[in-house]
Amino acid sequence: MNKGKKFNYIAEQFADIQILRYQVPGFNELTLKQKELVYYLYEAALSGRDIFYDQNYKNNLLVRRTLEAIIRNYNGDKDSADWKNFMVYTKRVWFSNGIHHHYSTKKIMPGFSKEYFAELVKDIDGGKLPLQKGQTADELVKFLIPVIFDPAVDPQKVVLDHNADVIKLSATNFYNGLTQKEAENYYAEKIDHKEPHPVSYGLNSQLTKEDGKIIERKWMLGGMYSAAIEKIIYWLSKAASAAETEQQKKAFEKLIDFYKTGDLKKWDEYNILWVQDTDSHVDAVNGFIEVYNDPLGYRGSYESIVSIKDLEATKRIKAIAEHAQWFEDNSPIDDKFKKKNVVGISAKVITVVVECGDASPSTPIGINLPNANWIRKEHGSKSVNLGNIVYAYDKAASQEVLKEFSYSQEEIDLANEYGTLADNLETDMHEVIGHASGQIMPGIETPKQTLKNYASAIEETRADLVALYYLPDQKLIDIGVFPNNIAYKTEYNKFIKNGLMLQLFRIKPGENIEEAHMRCRQLISRWVYEKGKAERTIEKKTRDGKAYFIINDYEKLRKLFGQLLKEVQRITSEGDYVAAKNLVETYGVKVDEELHKEVLERYSKLNIAPYKGFINPVLKPVIENGNIADVVIEYPEDFTQQMLYYAENYSFLPVKN
Repeated sequence: MNKGKKFNYIAEQFADIQILRYQVPGFNELTLKQKELVYYLYEAALSGRDIFYDQNYKNNLLVRRTLEAIIRNYNGDKDSADWKNFMVYTKRVWFSNGIHHHYSTKKIMPGFSKEYFAELVKDIDGGKLPLQKGQTADELVKFLIPVIFDPAVDPQKVVLDHNADVIKLSATNFYNGLTQKEAENYYAEKIDHKEPHPVSYGLNSQLTKEDGKIIERKWMLGGMYSAAIEKIIYWLSKAASAAETEQQKKAFEKLIDFYKTGDLKKWDEYNILWVQDTDSHVDAVNGFIEVYNDPLGYRGSYESIVSIKDLEATKRIKAIAEHAQWFEDNSPIDDKFKKKNVVGISAKVITVVVECGDASPSTPIGINLPNANWIRKEHGSKSVNLGNIVYAYDKAASQEVLKEFSYSQEEIDLANEYGTLADNLETDMHEVIGHASGQIMPGIETPKQTLKNYASAIEETRADLVALYYLPDQKLIDIGVFPNNIAYKTEYNKFIKNGLMLQLFRIKPGENIEEAHMRCRQLISRWVYEKGKAERTIEKKTRDGKAYFIINDYEKLRKLFGQLLKEVQRITSEGDYVAAKNLVETYGVKVDEELHKEVLERYSKLNIAPYKGFINPVLKPVIENGNIADVVIEYPEDFTQQMLYYAENYSFLPVKN
């Protein structure tokens, strides 16, 4: 990693968000052909940006383009409090890829009035607004005011309340005109549970009702999102011509076939080819992938990550993957739930070049794909750690939170010495071993069918528990990825503090926890805290009126992690919805109001944003005699300028209201 002192990892902070930057070490050392390939994949990634906005909410593109038109063309007072609040709102919409918060999924409320918004719109020349044919600026304002300002109109993108109709109440644009029961019945009739290689039904379509009939509007060339997909296909075709290997070329061509046809069997064929391509230095995730934004867990959000392999750092994660069978064999889960033959797990640390859709601006730090269980079982999976993203987070991290919530100097010193390594290893184990472990029992449907709105939280819980259980194991020292039997303790300290306290900073007073990863962290932490109370495995202490959670017995805590893992794997393998619901609702959803209030008060003095995301680097080709002679990389520093640049160059989908 280039540790140049002049690079500023922190760009700006607004609302509850801090904007960071990251570098791409190794890019300039790529061959010209590799740079071309990266550039084509970069363009393909960004070409799908509009898709994710529209998936999140049907009016997002109209809102975004109206806000952008105002920013480009408004000539009034830009020093007023109203304008500053308008800019904060716009940045929040950009960051969340829509008008609902990227994490809580609740509607973002503006800090300016309806009247001010109307003035801004009417100040702009009509030809520069996203007006429909014959529509006036007044009519546009009339349509958008309830969309933006009314808290009762589409108040939450994803609703997971088991007592509610999650389809009718969720604002996500994955369903149109259906009830939850209708959607569930549609797939109950469609899915053959005896099929050994089931396609991922619903992954690439909107389920809608037209004239009383339920149909799937596929996201494909000639279908829904065609204009953006046409651009993706164009750049993927260029990427295929610059592929590093024949295997990689075949994968790109199959992905293109999928986008052209909407055939989910081709998606599976692509994923198999992609998993088998382990030799390429350049790689990309591109497609409709994670299902967290669908309350029923069928539809995939558009996402793309373009990367190059970090050869040195990959040695650590590769060592873990090579011993995947050992970890499976020695897991505390029941033998019948273990894979007898763990196949094809490839693992690497990657250097991210660009991210888009569900991966940007807020990004994961680890990925394990594909998601289809049968592909993972028969062909394996790819696990990656986003090395330069993790590094940037680390460089931008504040010591103040560690000091505020640590009970002792020993705890702080341990975190400073081993914290980064332990974090990386937890992510590696979560992705490489956790998601790839265990198996579903014959005749049992996939977790998204059996566990429904609890499937995502249970799966993240399962993967985290695998990581937590193995972190203290001598095996990690033996294979050379951990230096001693002490370093893991800092990750245990951090996980418990985060699950019981720190992440509450992201929750507003009176709200429950909705996001799957947050539910996972509280579920695990609260469960082991409660189960270990009698033996004071974890103890809540108070000093100077402040609460702290202290681990008294790390070995007993590991055993508790193992016990919970055994049950969570059983729930997953057997599709036990009732047990999943009881576990998540009992431990993962409700917030300790008194502790929550304290956490908010302590954080308020630190001036720290709970959420972080990134400005992407920009790639620009150098053209000589009609050919690419080089590709240069630039590191923008202004979030607003990047969002306007994207709007100018990657707005391919039409808007309607």
